[in-house]
Amino acid sequence: MSQYDVVVIGGGAAGLSGALVLSRAHRTVLVVDAGSPRNAPAAHMHGYLSRDGMPPAELLAAGRDEVNSYGGEIVDGTVTDLVADGHGFLALLAGGQRISARRVLVTTGLRDELPDIPGLRERWARDVLHCPYCHGYEVSDHQLGVIGGTPGAVRYAHIVRQWTHDLTYFTPPDILTTAPRSQLLARGIGVVEGTIDQLVIDDADELRGVQLRDGCVIPVDALFVPPRFIPNSALLVGLGCDVDVDGWVTVATTGRTSVPGVWAAGNIVDPRAQVITAAGAGSAAAVALNADLVEEDVRNAVRDLDHGFALAPTANSHQESA
Repeated sequence: MSQYDVVVIGGGAAGLSGALVLSRAHRTVLVVDAGSPRNAPAAHMHGYLSRDGMPPAELLAAGRDEVNSYGGEIVDGTVTDLVADGHGFLALLAGGQRISARRVLVTTGLRDELPDIPGLRERWARDVLHCPYCHGYEVSDHQLGVIGGTPGAVRYAHIVRQWTHDLTYFTPPDILTTAPRSQLLARGIGVVEGTIDQLVIDDADELRGVQLRDGCVIPVDALFVPPRFIPNSALLVGLGCDVDVDGWVTVATTGRTSVPGVWAAGNIVDPRAQVITAAGAGSAAAVALNADLVEEDVRNAVRDLDHGFALAPTANSHQESA
C-alpha cells in the first residue's frame, strides 16, 4: 500500500494548485484525477489573469507538469471510498489500489443539472452557456436568450443583459409575477411565455433559435441557462463532514471541513468559483493543511524525544551494573 503525506482527490485547478504548494513544501503528494473536469466542453476559459483565452486542457497539462517537476505524483483514476483509519485516511481506487495518507484535500467539483430540453446538453459550453462572466464577452451584442422559470433566473437575466441589447427571457406560462415582469420590461428584455420544445440548429451546426411547443421559433445566437449545481461530495459526506441546509459541505475560510484532517476547495464547496478562484482556494487550503501537518510533526518529535529519554539508562543504573 502506498503512503503519502497528502492525497488530493481531483486534478482540476483547485487540486493541482494545492498539490503544487504542498510539493514545493517537500510533502509527499499524490493527485488522483478521474479525468472529467467540469469545463472540458469549453474551447477556452476566461477571467484567469495571464491565461485568458487558454483552452482548459492546456492549463491542466501545464499544472500537471509543474506538480511533477517538484516530485508530486499524479495518477488517473477514481477514488471509490475514503475512510479514516485512526492514523490518517485510506483511499480505495476503482482498480483496487489502496492509498494511505495523513491528510486529504478533496477537489472533486460539481456537475451541472440542466433543464430537460432536447439538444441542450449536446451544445453545453458551445452556444448554450451558464456563466456570463466566462462567456458573455464572446457573444456580446448578439441575440441572446435566458431560460427562466427557476428561483433567481430573473436576476440572472439582468446580469446577462450587461452584454447585449437584444435579450429574450423564456419562462413557462403563469410563473412571472408583476414586479419582475416590470423590471424586465424596464430594461428592454423581451419576455416569451410558453413551453420550449427544442433548439433550432442550422446546417452549419450553429444555434439559430428556440422552438416553442406551438411551433413558434424565437431567434437566438446563444442561450444562457442557470443550471442546478450538484456537488460531487459523496466522499466527504461519507466521512461525516457537516453540510448546510442545501446539502453543500461547509468549510472554514481555509477549506478545513468539520472532519479533522480533511480539506475541500473549489466548486465542491463554492459553486460560483471560476477557474482562477478555485485555483486560489486550492492554494490557500494547501497552506493551511501544511501548517496542520507541521503541528503534528512537532507533536510527534516531542513524543519521540520524551520516549527516548524514558528509555535512556540513568547514571545510577550504570553504576549499579558496574
